[in-house]
Amino acid sequence: MAKLEFHIVYPDDQETFQLIANWYLSEWKIPTDKTIQRLKTITADKSQFQVLMTLDNIPVSTGGVYNHVGLLDKEPKFKIHKNWLALVYTIPDQRNKGYGALICKFIQDHSKTLELNTLHLFTDTAEQLYKRLGWTAVERLAMGDRNLVVMKLNLHNND
Repeated sequence: MAKLEFHIVYPDDQETFQLIANWYLSEWKIPTDKTIQRLKTITADKSQFQVLMTLDNIPVSTGGVYNHVGLLDKEPKFKIHKNWLALVYTIPDQRNKGYGALICKFIQDHSKTLELNTLHLFTDTAEQLYKRLGWTAVERLAMGDRNLVVMKLNLHNND
C-alpha cells in the first residue's frame, strides 16, 4: 500500500522551495525567484504555511495558506480577508486520483490547529472539488478571459 505523508515546509528547506518553484513555473508561469521569495516569507511567518505531500517519499502535491494572493492586487476589496488557500498543485501524472482533495483536507485540518476560523480561495478550474470539500461560493467575477469564483470555508462548521 502506498505511503502518503504531509510535510510542513520550513524556512531552511531550499530544496523543496526549488521543487515547488519549478512546479509553479511549469503550471502557471510564475517566475521561480518570485516563488522562492514568497516561500521564504510564508514559511517564516507562523500565520501562513506551505505543505508538501509525498507518495512513497516522492513529492506529488503542494499548497498552502497565504495572507496575500494575486487576486488582492487586482481586486482590493478582498483584502479584508486573510488566510487564503492558494496554489494547490499536483504533478500531472498523479492528477485525478484524489490527491488534490487530500492535500486540501490536510490544509484545512492544519488551519484548525492554528486556530484559524475561515479560509478563502479563488479558482476558475476546481469549483466542484471545493464544493465537495464544504466550500461555498461568495462572489463570481470575470478577470480577463477567466471566470473566477471566490469561495469561503468556515473551519469550525466542518468538524
